[in-house]
Formats: sequence, C-alpha cells, structure tokens
Amino acid sequence: MAFPRIVEIRQDFPRPRVEDIEAALKEQCGRDEIKSRIEPGMKVAITAGSRGVSNIVPILRSLVGILKDAGASPFVVPAMGSHGGATAEGQVGILSSLGVTEESVGAEIRSSMEVVEIGATGRGVPVYMDEIASEADGIVVVGRIKQHTDFHADFESGLLKMAAIGLGKHAQALALHALGVPGIRDHMVETGTLVFGSGKVLFGVGVVENAYEETAIIEVIPPEKVAEREAELLVESVKLMPKLPVSDMDVLFVDELGKNFSGTGMDTNVVGRFRILGIEEPKSPNAKYLIVGDVSEASHGNALGVGLADLTTRRLFEKVDMDAMNQNVLTSTFLERAKIPMVMDSDCSALEAAIRCNWGVAPEDTRFVRIPNTLHLRHIHLSENLVDEALENGNAEIIGEASEMEFDEGGNFASFGADRSRYLIRQAERSRR
Repeated sequence: MAFPRIVEIRQDFPRPRVEDIEAALKEQCGRDEIKSRIEPGMKVAITAGSRGVSNIVPILRSLVGILKDAGASPFVVPAMGSHGGATAEGQVGILSSLGVTEESVGAEIRSSMEVVEIGATGRGVPVYMDEIASEADGIVVVGRIKQHTDFHADFESGLLKMAAIGLGKHAQALALHALGVPGIRDHMVETGTLVFGSGKVLFGVGVVENAYEETAIIEVIPPEKVAEREAELLVESVKLMPKLPVSDMDVLFVDELGKNFSGTGMDTNVVGRFRILGIEEPKSPNAKYLIVGDVSEASHGNALGVGLADLTTRRLFEKVDMDAMNQNVLTSTFLERAKIPMVMDSDCSALEAAIRCNWGVAPEDTRFVRIPNTLHLRHIHLSENLVDEALENGNAEIIGEASEMEFDEGGNFASFGADRSRYLIRQAERSRR
C-alpha cells in the first residue's frame, strides 16, 4: 500500500518561565498576607499530587525550607485520589517515581488512605479530607492549573480539584465520580471551595506550565482568593498549551499514551475526543481515525485512554495491566476509555487498516499526522498535503525534506529522536557526495 510522504514540522510556542523557583516562592511567601499565617511550632501538611508537574521537587523542597525557616514543622502528604492502586504504599511509590522522596524534598512523607468527613456541600455531597492532613495545624495545597480532559468550564484541573479529590483521597474520588461529569465539574468546585474555607488551609500554590513543560507561572494564593485567581490562571494556561498545527486529518498516529503525558493517557484536548457517555465531542481537532502505538514505561501497564483510539498494536496490548487500568477507569466511571480497539501486529499494519477504511481517499493523499505523545508537540510529522495549513498558523517551520515513511523490521516506526538522527546522517552523507 502507498503511504503519503511526510515532512517534519517544528512548532514554537510562547515560553514565559520562572528561572529561579526557590527565589520566586521566597518572595511570594514573604508577603504579609502569607507569612502572617505561618506560626512557629505549626505542623504543616504539604500536598503532592500524582501528575508529572515540572519542577515539583524544587517546588516542594523550597516550601519545606520556607516553612522550616518560619519555625514550622512541614511534612508531605500524597494527594491523588485513587491513584497508586488506592493504597498508601502505592501512592508513596508514585511520588518516588516522580522524584519526590523524603531525601529530595527534606521532609517526611506521611501516607494514608484514611479520611475524615469535614462537612457537606449545599447539595449534600460529603466532603472528605486526608486524616493525617486534617490533624495538622495547617495545609499548603500545591497544584498545577490546566485544562481538564473531561470537560471545559471556569474551573477545571487545579487547586480546587487538588483540595477536593486530591486531599479527599479515594473516598472523595468515588463520591464525585459517581455523579459523572457534573460531579467533577460542578460538585468538585463546591467541595474544593469548602476545603479552602475550612480554616485548615494556609495558602495554595498554583503552577502554570508552558508547552515546553517548564514552570511559566508560580503563585502563592491566600485561601479566600483561590477560586478567583484559579479561573484567571486557567485562561493563561490555555494560551500556553501545545496544540496540533492542523484541525482536520484522516489519520492521527500517537506513538505512546501514558499517565506521564496526561491523566487520560492521551490529552483529549489534543486528540479531540472525550468518549464520555452523554458528553458532546469537541468539534476540533478532528481525526477520522486515531492510532496509538505503545504505552509508556512510566505508566506501568495502565493503558487508560486506549479506548480513545480506533486501532492499536500488539506491543501495546501485551503490556496492558488490566487491574491497574480497570481500577483507574472504574473510579472515573468513563468505561469507553478502557475499551481495547482493534489490535494490529504493528504500526505499519495499523496504518494500512486506517487508510483502507478511509473512504474515497487515495492512500497517498491521506491527511496524516504523527506525534510522539500528546504532551510533546514541538516536533511532529505531517503528510505533505497538510504542510501549507500548518505553516499558515504562524508558529511552525519545516525541518528537512519530504521523505517516505520508514519502519523497522517489525513494521514499527522508530522513535522521533531516532528519526531525526537518521535524517541528519542522510544529510551529512549527501553533503559529502
């Protein structure tokens, strides 16, 4: 079967960044409205989530140092709902995989799945809090603010979510997810607001990242201002997020899905699919067929998100840890995302299947996009017939010449880095001729 020729595109995204995390946090925690809340002798819990937040170790280490300098006794609590198999040990393991250890942050990690009920929302949803954190004299809630992968609203993924589902552990995750999207879109806001209004939270630390996985904004926020400021920071986050340079394609090929790239394995905002019962799909971007080739090592077999795809490969299928994936998806209640799509032997055979089912389009005219994952979108491959559209967006440039797709002996694509290395070698060979 003929495949379209491909061109490598490099995208450049806005790149504001915080150069010195420790200095930025010291300056912000030195404001009277923040430092007046920290008293000598206080036992303070600092939350640490399960997402791969850039600079999470220096952020936590700096907060530990600031609190110690003020005479407080800080410690870290995992705040990640049901992740880590919904066990205390599993959640410590997730933090360790992110580099967060007692040695790296300079404070004890105290993990438990036990919670206490601290109240209820106006609509009767119980509000839970990590029991260890509830016994502290104060809590510092740390969270990245970004678009959610299940819905769009004024509040999505951020400090309110961390205070609700993170600090509320598995019990709160179950209570909110049992209500479907309204639970994590509407009730989550009410739950998180109640936590911030409980008198236990000293302040929130909101983090916004740029498309290069760098800390673009870090802000220390008093609890009473968290909701207002989080909504504003979400707007800034959306402006900085990586995006595909084209909106319509026949085939979107994602090399890897993984929890280290998105909580849903593949960011729904990038692939343009929610796959949630009763929720309208995004209008853009739009891919007729979505293929995912592999699951990242960091996901340890949790292939949540594979159900967003139409086709996958045997190598991904054979790595799936059903228990890990099923536990995660049952907590969310979004069953479609764990359904196994058609399994093909290789990347090449999956691509052939998608092209065969692409009615009325000659194989060589397939509008094709290939990305390494949904987080790293600076270097991508496009079919030649999409290049002009990508360049019109103003932040993309062509890297190298159009070429045929290349597969290894097993019929799989090489990694993007290997592709680039091969291209440079070929260019060097040509220059010597």
